[in-house]
Amino acid sequence: MFTDLVDEDGMAVQCNQFLVVDHGMGAIIDPGGNLAYNELYLALSKWFPPQNLSYLIASHADPDIIASLDRWLTATKAKLVISRIWERFAPHFTKVGKTENRVIGVPDAGGRLPLGRGELWLLPAHFMHSEGNFHFYDPQSKILFTGDLGVSLMNGTDARKPITDVQAHIPKMEGFHRRYMVSNKVLRLWVAMARKLDVDMIVPQHGALIQGRKAVQDFYAWIENLACGIDLFDDRSYQLPTARIDPATNKVQPALRVA
Repeated sequence: MFTDLVDEDGMAVQCNQFLVVDHGMGAIIDPGGNLAYNELYLALSKWFPPQNLSYLIASHADPDIIASLDRWLTATKAKLVISRIWERFAPHFTKVGKTENRVIGVPDAGGRLPLGRGELWLLPAHFMHSEGNFHFYDPQSKILFTGDLGVSLMNGTDARKPITDVQAHIPKMEGFHRRYMVSNKVLRLWVAMARKLDVDMIVPQHGALIQGRKAVQDFYAWIENLACGIDLFDDRSYQLPTARIDPATNKVQPALRVA
């Protein structure tokens, strides 16, 4: 897990990237944007030769997930593993022809991806928050990589500290999840699936990991009861705008009332 490769400086959100290796085969989970590429390449070189990577695995197609795709496809022979929904959008991150025969499109139901002598499970996680979204379970380490689910907003230093008390951690997760998760129905369906897995650790793409069986179960209990996304919308959520955005200051100004 690499937690602090991006110099946030208030301009970019903290991101986690992950290297998984099994008997000489390597995969990066959510390799990140261009801000992280150079530092990630150098950092993972200490653990695995980057040019020997087999997979670039993306939970979804946000810029902080795969904006560095063109550079990884140049530096390695790895294939991109991503939802079929985003398979035809991924080439927009690369030069023409770069993705030809190098994309593994994952069906909505997911699947099991061979890695060395083991495999990674590609789990459906659609609309959390992306239309085509997957989480990744490593049955060997019992780690569940959850992309934008379980995210907490913090710096790279804090992200390295495992969370065992979920209740105390909720204030750092709640605002993000209420906005970015699409509905409670989706969360409940996901929890029903996740509880069938043997999980020691939940590791999101931003913020701290959640460690320990009790913490994992506490996270499930919290998330399956969370109202979020469209649950919070009503007819007041869609109104014609009246406020003006000042391009010079990037601030919103109330519209003038005309008598």
